[in-house]
Amino acid sequence: MPPQYPRPLPSKNTVLTRYGGWLPADPAVYEAFFDDLLRAIDTKKDHVPAVQDFETALKSDPELLDLFERTFLQAAPENRIRDLEELLYCLDEVVVAAPKFQVVRNERGAVTGGEPIGVPLYLLLDLLSNTAAGYDLFRNARFNFALKVLLDSWGEYLQSPESNNTLNDSEEGWFGEVGLATLEYNRGIFNETYECPDETAVNRGFTSWDSFFTRKFKPDARPIQKPDPPNFFIYNACESTVIRKTTGVEQHDQFWLKGQAYSIYDMLARRDDELAHSFIGGTVYQAFLSPYDYHRWHSPVDGTIREIQIIEGSYYAALPDEGAGESDPDFQLGDPRGAIIRSQPWMTQAATRAIIYIEADNKDVGCLVFVGVGMVEVSTCQVTVSEGQSVSVGDELGMFRFGGSTHALIFGKDVKLKFFDLEQDKGHRRVNTPLAALEI
Repeated sequence: MPPQYPRPLPSKNTVLTRYGGWLPADPAVYEAFFDDLLRAIDTKKDHVPAVQDFETALKSDPELLDLFERTFLQAAPENRIRDLEELLYCLDEVVVAAPKFQVVRNERGAVTGGEPIGVPLYLLLDLLSNTAAGYDLFRNARFNFALKVLLDSWGEYLQSPESNNTLNDSEEGWFGEVGLATLEYNRGIFNETYECPDETAVNRGFTSWDSFFTRKFKPDARPIQKPDPPNFFIYNACESTVIRKTTGVEQHDQFWLKGQAYSIYDMLARRDDELAHSFIGGTVYQAFLSPYDYHRWHSPVDGTIREIQIIEGSYYAALPDEGAGESDPDFQLGDPRGAIIRSQPWMTQAATRAIIYIEADNKDVGCLVFVGVGMVEVSTCQVTVSEGQSVSVGDELGMFRFGGSTHALIFGKDVKLKFFDLEQDKGHRRVNTPLAALEI
């Protein structure tokens, strides 16, 4: 029988904050991740094929290589990866493994804590992105093309049977005591909430990491509460944590390091367009998904799919900043980690994203936009509806794959909405629950 030790539930002060699930809240977990990874690398071995191809792409492009070298020179002292060569060997370990829980042990080897590392590549690149050179590198189209090839290779592994080896009840498994507590916190008992191929199996019958990550809810897990006429609700499209709600959005706007604004033309990647123009002065609601949230998107209204766009963009680009601010929920003032997370509003115009225009049946709502933003390890925004298709509230629109992500809903300037308490449950809102009411 495995040794017994106290395993705390996820901290109520951190699990639903802006960094929840992306960066470890416990510094000891962060350091343990790098300690274990750096011990595991073998500099005498050849790189795995995907990393070899990535290295070739970088070293055959003098501009990319120079930018990468400068990111290491400019990175904060907390950066644990010394140079590009060491990063490549770390990638060898990451892209042939599924995300797991990172445990912390004391001097006697006993486990004293742990947290999920759902986006390990992000941890490697986080501090590099918070540099001036990183800002240029991670927005570079040639770099993102090479990175997408690497991410796609890892995605293939995560769809293979070998990738379900962390779906167990060990200390580092997603169905261990701490893992299961994290998956269920504020989300429901796992077997009662999600469709499991085999509820009696330790891995619940999921044949790969991807099948686990894109798991579906049971039909009655997130019921839809319809209001009495003439009331009309907009419903939450993703299981997610609120970032912000902004009204009066601009046609064009500048993203500064503080108080990032939304720019309609840049978010929608269209200029001098009548449809895009209809959203100027409107409302943007944005929320993010942690790696252990449900990752499918659902329609917020009854309506018809008017148009679908897939926009290629960056994966790890961030607005460099001076670190965590005074009101940061998790980190000490000036902590350089997490710039990508703090840049989420900006990423709605810079990152890879799927844009779905829905013509609501309710004419007072008109056309609204769902924007699914693929961040960090998420190299795929998969749309599962088609143009011209009718949808009802709660119907699936698509899904994110392989990592964390963020999404936004955009409403026209004439749509008057009263949002419900966005701070309830520390801002974590279940999919298909009422998000806002149309003002009558």
